[in-house]
Amino acid sequence: MNVLRAVALIVRRSLRQHAVSTAITVATTALATGLVLSVFSIQAQAFAAFTGGPVGFDAAVGARGSQLQLVLNSVFHLETSPGNVPWALYEQLAHDPRVELAVPYCTGDNYQGFRVVGTTQDLFTEFEYRDDERLEVEDGGRIFDPEHAEAVLGSHVAQQTGLTVGSTFHPSHGVGEHGGMSHDEAYVVTGLLRPTNTPSDRVVWIPIEGVFRMGGHLLRGKGEEFEAHPHQPIPDEHKEVSAVMLKFRSPMAGFALEQAINRSGKDATLAFPIGRVMADLFETFGWANRILEFVAYLVVLVSSGAILASLYNTINARRREIAILRSLGASRPLVFTAIVVESGTIAFAGALLGFAVYAALLAVAAAVIREQTGVVLQVWTFHPAHLWTPIGMLCLGAAAGLAPAAKAYSTDVASHLEPQS
Repeated sequence: MNVLRAVALIVRRSLRQHAVSTAITVATTALATGLVLSVFSIQAQAFAAFTGGPVGFDAAVGARGSQLQLVLNSVFHLETSPGNVPWALYEQLAHDPRVELAVPYCTGDNYQGFRVVGTTQDLFTEFEYRDDERLEVEDGGRIFDPEHAEAVLGSHVAQQTGLTVGSTFHPSHGVGEHGGMSHDEAYVVTGLLRPTNTPSDRVVWIPIEGVFRMGGHLLRGKGEEFEAHPHQPIPDEHKEVSAVMLKFRSPMAGFALEQAINRSGKDATLAFPIGRVMADLFETFGWANRILEFVAYLVVLVSSGAILASLYNTINARRREIAILRSLGASRPLVFTAIVVESGTIAFAGALLGFAVYAALLAVAAAVIREQTGVVLQVWTFHPAHLWTPIGMLCLGAAAGLAPAAKAYSTDVASHLEPQS
């Protein structure tokens, strides 16, 4: 017990005496720890959110082309639409006994950079983005009437634009914030969705009929251009949709439809399962994750080097102090242990402070990812790195203290107690 007290006393006084260098080293270690935690946490959460998050649908059907582009456009409301498919395909899928739910999407417009998506009321009455959880309108609002120019806003859209129930707005052509000219049609906001922490929060939902009739929109479902006129019905043969979102009755239904659409058909693409498509994307860019991990580990090594340099450089200035301790009865093992404990203490303090750095970094990253995709990352979601990183930093810090401790261990008492002129 006396040995432990002696070690604690030596370490405490040394840290206080070299407070500036200690603070700098702790800050360096905190930055390294925060960076490591952020890299692994963001990687894990982003992968889980994009490959297994609350999508709600099993598959998406769209124009012949890239499955990834189709998923990004229809599920995450990013990228541009790969094209349109005839309304007849939607009806065929909606009546397919293997399909539990089919919801059509029409895209191509925006409001202040947020996607305007035309759809049916089934999205609100039948679709569940999580088990037993549906898109619900806040009190005081309602779902749009498919026969009128009305809109339901995702929670993030309402927050960013300031639109409320009763507000009117004009969609703009194109999917970018600086898209084409505003349409003449004015839409009335009838409801604001409760937050879902999904990409749906970033969407302006309008009746699909409104997209068909929007000024400047030409329908080519029959292969020839058709422009809708006010108060005149639109023949189904002219209608087309950007995507059809599907919920299957069983996984086997998805494999059967994939065979029919992707391998035997020529006119459409089925992205199934959605998680696999996104997993392929992460696999393709896996090299970027490995680079980030390498940079994080490099920063950890730099931090360990900083601890080593800080202690090693102060040993010369502390030779006389160490000699005095030795003359007062401190053994060489005691001095050696004190230096290693001091090094480990600095590293562990930096690791603990690193959680604050991590929280700040992840909060910024989460805000950017939510703004761009609607996907929400949680700051304090547990990752094994939260456990092994501080332990690893403690071990690295203690290891970095071995060389300075060995130098202190070899200090000659007599030569360093000679009077200094």
